[in-house]
Amino acid sequence: MTQKINVKSEYLFEASWEVCNKVGGIYTVVKTKAAPMQEHYKNYTLIGPYFKEKAKLELNDQEPPKEFNEAFKILKEEGIHCHYGSWNIKSEPSTILIEFTGAKGQINEIKSQLWNYAKVDSLGSAWEFDEPVLWSWCVGRLIEEIAKRLPGKKISSHWHEWLAGAGLLYLRSKKSDVKTVFTTHATMLGRTLAGNGRNLYEELPHINPDTEAYRYNIQSKFTLERASAHHAHVFTTVSEITGIEAEKILGRKPEILVLNGLDIQKFPTLEENTIKHVTSREIIREFLTFHFFPHYAFNLDHALFFFIVGRYEYRNKGIDLFLKALAKLNIKLTEEKSDRTICAFFWIPQPNQGLQIQLLENKNYYQHIKYVVQANSKDLLRKIVSDFVSQEDPLKESIFTKSFLDEMKKDILHFKRLGNPLICTHKLNDESRDAIFQNLLHAGLDNKEDDRVKVIYNPVYLDGSDQLLNLAYYDAMAGCHFGVFPSYYEPWGYTPLEAMALGVPALTTDLAGFGRYMDKELEKLRTNQKVMGMNVVKRFQKSDEEVVEQIFEILYAMSQMSHKERVQIKIQAKNLSNLSDWGNFVKNYINAHNLAFEK
Repeated sequence: MTQKINVKSEYLFEASWEVCNKVGGIYTVVKTKAAPMQEHYKNYTLIGPYFKEKAKLELNDQEPPKEFNEAFKILKEEGIHCHYGSWNIKSEPSTILIEFTGAKGQINEIKSQLWNYAKVDSLGSAWEFDEPVLWSWCVGRLIEEIAKRLPGKKISSHWHEWLAGAGLLYLRSKKSDVKTVFTTHATMLGRTLAGNGRNLYEELPHINPDTEAYRYNIQSKFTLERASAHHAHVFTTVSEITGIEAEKILGRKPEILVLNGLDIQKFPTLEENTIKHVTSREIIREFLTFHFFPHYAFNLDHALFFFIVGRYEYRNKGIDLFLKALAKLNIKLTEEKSDRTICAFFWIPQPNQGLQIQLLENKNYYQHIKYVVQANSKDLLRKIVSDFVSQEDPLKESIFTKSFLDEMKKDILHFKRLGNPLICTHKLNDESRDAIFQNLLHAGLDNKEDDRVKVIYNPVYLDGSDQLLNLAYYDAMAGCHFGVFPSYYEPWGYTPLEAMALGVPALTTDLAGFGRYMDKELEKLRTNQKVMGMNVVKRFQKSDEEVVEQIFEILYAMSQMSHKERVQIKIQAKNLSNLSDWGNFVKNYINAHNLAFEK
């Protein structure tokens, strides 16, 4: 239960392109935040775009309230159709999805008004810009009409990202009494510069935002984002690092940071996490068996599973530095003749041509071997028990029949392969241009038998139906021992928090919003532990070599830990995740809405 805070808004409308429309991380923000928002706001409504197939799954149709229904009728006459109901999530928040394509003919007039009012330069913009602009303009119209039917009521609106900015600007241009709060989760220009290999934080004090936006042809989104930030009653960002970026790029310092949380209560308990870890770990071990054992075997009971997961942003997500740290770890463990094996998973979705045939064959042979053993298990068990109870020496003769051994020999011959195990589980469209694949080879991480670090590049979404692990996202994470997220550009970064909530220790950096927040919290613990439930690598104003060394030291320390020590940091990870519960963070949103009434 969240702590009660004085709320000035009698009605709150929150607009995001990702309401009932999963595209990226903002979907998680609005979805997980809904329940605590409902605890504080009696009249809380989310607004998103209507896409028929998604709406079938996400929206439960209901009869709208009178003031909504009257506004819906007005918009319908303009070709805008509003669908009302509850979002199909646990808290069932009031939700409006706007079918906006009927107003498509107005797009040029809308863009003209945006230019005249706020100098949004959308000349020559494509549909990827026009579509959310058209939707959000309709959202503004809707809120305007609803507000007319609620005279004297205190109404506030919250707008996420440039995609919702046109609606905010519509209300401001009409001098509406509805208060506006704008949140940028990542600036368009900042993400673009970082994604193009620029040293964003080193260059930030000196860049000319307008020049750079036009250079990369993102001026439409940039100018809309900047106008939204300036015209909103209150401007917010999701982290300190994004606030620094926004102040320079957008020209306005955020008044409040609306940190991203999770509903930690919905995650498994420590005891449940333990069961989930063991169950998923065994599935991962079985995958590793048919992936590696046709070539050579290693002790799976003494293997640790590290992973990185996320969008294919080679530099922004820190994939490049994780790879280099693994190469150093491989050399170190090999030189030490360590009996520890590290299996590193790269769960990074990438277009591909399907599973490698070799791997499917391996799996089929393995499944057949497993089936034959299971088929003979009753006879084997009976023979073992009989030998023990009759006090016969069970090792005196083989418990296996000749026919069983002959069948096994044939299956094992089929199962065995020459050469190294595959690096990538799928056939990439062009592996010669794939940065992960090529740099794994360049780093010597090619799964040789004497390598102590084995790599598995699995370029698919973890939806539970990939034909290999068949584990959903959270289940796959729970089966591992350590998550690595050394991001260069990460306005917040949910993944390390999700790992912690699943009792999986993780690593992030002080260039990630979440990492920067956690770094301050970890200072309060004043511990000298080499590896903690959450580890924040110093990346701000550090060279790549320095960062790689930090990551390597943490990974190496993790490889040396005993089972008891790993259990302790799993418990610590779970406990630390409670710091980022929405119950603690939702007050930042309320403060932003309240502040808007003072403007």
